[in-house]
Amino acid sequence: MPVYKPHRARRPSRPILQDTGDPLGLPALAVQYLDWMRVHHFSEYTAESRARLLHYFAEWCKVRGITRASEVTLPVVERYQRWLFHYRKEKDGRPLTIHSQRTRLAILRPFFKWLVRERYLLANPASELVIPRKITHLPKDILSAEEAERVIQQPDLTDPVGIRDRAILEMLYSTAIRRFELIELKLYHLDLVKGTIFIVQGKGKKDRVVPLGERCQAWLEKYLREVRPQLVTEPDDQTVFLTSVGTKYHPNHLTQMARFYVRASGVPKKGACHLFRHTAATLMLEGGADIRYIQELLGHADLETTEIYTRVTIGKLQQIHAATHPGARLRKRREDEKASDEELLLEAMYRSFAAEAAEEEQDLAGEG
Repeated sequence: MPVYKPHRARRPSRPILQDTGDPLGLPALAVQYLDWMRVHHFSEYTAESRARLLHYFAEWCKVRGITRASEVTLPVVERYQRWLFHYRKEKDGRPLTIHSQRTRLAILRPFFKWLVRERYLLANPASELVIPRKITHLPKDILSAEEAERVIQQPDLTDPVGIRDRAILEMLYSTAIRRFELIELKLYHLDLVKGTIFIVQGKGKKDRVVPLGERCQAWLEKYLREVRPQLVTEPDDQTVFLTSVGTKYHPNHLTQMARFYVRASGVPKKGACHLFRHTAATLMLEGGADIRYIQELLGHADLETTEIYTRVTIGKLQQIHAATHPGARLRKRREDEKASDEELLLEAMYRSFAAEAAEEEQDLAGEG
C-alpha cells in the first residue's frame, strides 16, 4: 500500500509585487489595495489570489514600459485581454482556459475602482472592459462509489502518515469540504459527540455545520488519538490536520497528496480534493437526496451553483426515463416479468436511504 511522501521540499514562492520605489507604481498601489482588503476582512486566500493576479498584470505592463496606474487606459487593458487570449504555455503550448482569462481580467475592475475611490485615478480604465462570458462546465470526472472506495483505501495504515492521509480522504469524501476549509479546521470546530464539524468562514464568509458520518468520525478519532500527538509541535495552534513536520498544510501540498492516491488506485479519473466534493454531491443526488440538503452540505449560497450536479446524473435519468416513459422500451415488460438485478439493487438502495433518513429524523426528535 502506498504512502504519500513529498519528494522534495516546497520551493519558496517568487516575490510578488516587489516595491520598485515608486509610491504611485502599480506594485506599490496593489500592495496598498491588498492591505485595504485585509482591513476590510477579506479572506487571506482571496488576498493571496488577487496578489498573484495583479502581479501578472503588473509584470505584463512593466515589459511594455507601463509602470504607473495612471498610464493604464482602456486600450491598454484590452491589449492585455488580447494577449491573454493568444498566450500559449511554455510547458505544453496550450492556451489559457476561458476561466483563467476571466479570472485575470476580472480582478482589474475592483482594483481600479479602488484606485478611483482613493483618488489615485479620475476614472476606472477597466469599467468598460468586456469580459469573456462565463462558461459553466460540468465536473469532468466523477468517481463511482466503488472507485471512491478504491481511492480511500490506498494509504498504508501501518504507517502513521497513512492513517492521517486516510482520515483526510475520508473527510473530503464524507463532508464534501473544500480544500481550504479542511486546512483551517481546528480542534474546537469538532463536535465528536454529535458527529459534526463547524466550518467557520467558508467560501463567502459563511459558517455552516455538516455531519461527519460514522466511518469518517472513526478514522478522525483514530488519527487524533494515535497520530496527531506524534506530529504536533509547540505552540499548538489547534489545527486538526498537520504535515509530517507539524505545520499546517499548504493548499498545493494537499492537492498533490489527494492526486497521488487517485493515481495510485488505478482509477482512470483525474482530480484531487475537489474530485471528492463533486463525487459526494453527485452520489447523494443519485441516492435521492434533496438538492436543498446538498446545497447546505456544500455551502453554496446560490441554489443554481448546486444545480450543476443535476446535469451529471444522466445515468439516473436514463433509468427513470426507461421505467416511466411508455415509448422508451422496445417492448413492454409483462406485469409478471421479474425486475433486473440492477433495478432490484436500485430499489434496495432507495429503501436503505429511506431507512437512514427515518433514523436521522428519529435521532433529531430524540435530541429535541
